Parts: sequence; structure tokens; C-alpha cells
Amino acid sequence: MTAGATTHRQRRWVSSLTAVLRVLVHSNVFISISAASVVVTTIALADLPPDPRPFFIVFAVTMFVYTVNRFTDLEEDETNVPQRAAFIRRYGRIWLAVGAVLYLAAIGFAIALDVPGVGFMLVPLLAAILYSTVGVKRLFFVKNLFVGAAWALIPLGVGYYFGQPWRFEVLFLAGYIGAMITIAAVIFDVKDIEGDRAEGIRTVPNTFGPGWTRTVSQVANVLVAASLVAIVATGVLSTVFLVLLAFNGYVGAYIPFATPDRGPLFYGFVVDGEHLFLAVLVVVFEWVVW
Repeated sequence: MTAGATTHRQRRWVSSLTAVLRVLVHSNVFISISAASVVVTTIALADLPPDPRPFFIVFAVTMFVYTVNRFTDLEEDETNVPQRAAFIRRYGRIWLAVGAVLYLAAIGFAIALDVPGVGFMLVPLLAAILYSTVGVKRLFFVKNLFVGAAWALIPLGVGYYFGQPWRFEVLFLAGYIGAMITIAAVIFDVKDIEGDRAEGIRTVPNTFGPGWTRTVSQVANVLVAASLVAIVATGVLSTVFLVLLAFNGYVGAYIPFATPDRGPLFYGFVVDGEHLFLAVLVVVFEWVVW
């Protein structure tokens, strides 16, 4: 086989892989896996019994809520993420139907199995409505805090599911996840500068600039990591929680590359993939080290 033929095959393979990743990102399958990965991390670090049901519930709820959000944000995405907007216009209704079926199935599943707190499964939908239609996303920095708070509900929901919502480990993970998602949400706005300005939405990047945003986000990332170390040092948390520092390292590694010209795979796969990375790392550590 000639070098030219090998290069051509490699390009085709890369092109095919990129196409698959784009579908996973634009369809919200990947972000749903990432959100459900927080369930895995919470169960492992809080030493809760393995159970696939909360994983499925979080995946289904995220799939539906984020797909609804894609439709409400379609005008901004025409400028910010035109490829995603085109995907939603062409295939969005199919994925919305899939998300709706999964969401309803998760609710029915929870009712049938008498899962605690079934009513709270409506909270994410209400949050999506508040974010997109009531106008929370137009409030400076509040939108980022809102997204962080929404993701913080995942560890709390897992704790509630197991009847241990007030355990310190669960509460810490809720605060930690909320803080880190807030940082990620601010970084995500870097790619949306042009579209947000056109829609009259003030964000940290389009107000202070991408460079300042990256610097402050990195400082916040370091402060969260330092807080983790300090809490573990007091003995309140087990040293196994120090595995979260790898997560801070992952975030710290992508922040310098967050620029407006980065494509959807950087933000939708690298940034959104942070919690999948953490869950895999935690599971590996649990099998090999702990």
C-alpha cells in the first residue's frame, strides 16, 4: 500500500470519526452521557450502592431538556453554532421526539418502581423554561450560576434517591459540581460572543473579553482545587476525593484554548466531556487503587 493510499484512508477515518462526534454532540447524546456520568462519580465517591436507574433517569431528563433548549436557542445558534442550528432544523424534531419518549419513560419508570422524589423530575423542565423563555439567560452571569445550580441538583438527586441527601460527601459534590459547571458555562460563552451581542445578551466574555475571561476562570478553577485540598486536609472528606484534582487539571488544560474560533467539537466534546473523563477516572481508581 502506498503512502498516499494510507494517508487517504487515515483522512477518511478521521472524517468519519468527526462526523460521528458531531452527531453525538449536536443530538445532545454526548452531553446527556456527561450529565449521567455525574451519577457514577457521586455513587463512587459517596460510597453508595451501584444502581443503573438514576443513571438512566438523568440521561433521559438531560436529553429532553437540552433538546428543548436547542429549539429555544435556535436564533442565537444561527450565528454562534451554524452547524448545530442546521442539524436541529433538519433532525431536531426527531431528536425532540426521542428525548420526549425517554423523559416520559423515565417518569413512568420512576412511578412504577416507586422511586423517591418523582415529582422533582419536573424541576429540570421548569428550569429549562425559566432559562430560555422567561429570560434568565439574558441576566449577566446569573445564567452561568443558573446552569451550575441545575447540574448541582444531580448529586443532590442521587443522594435523595438513596435516602442520604444531607450526607456531607453528597453536599460537597453538589457544591463542587455546581462551581465547576459555572466555570465551564462562562467558558462556553466565549464561542457565543458574536451571537450573544447580536441578541443583546451580556455575558462575561462579550463584556470583558475572552482573555480576561480565561484568566478569571483559571483563577476560579485553582480556588476550587485549593478549597478541595483544604477540606480534605481537615479530615472531613476522605483522601479519595483528591481524585477530583485531576478534574481541575483537565479544566485547567482546556481553558487556555477557549477562543471564539474554536469549533463545536472543542466546546461540545472536549469541554462537555469533562464529567465523562472524571467518571471514567473515578471508576478506574475504584477498581485499581481503592
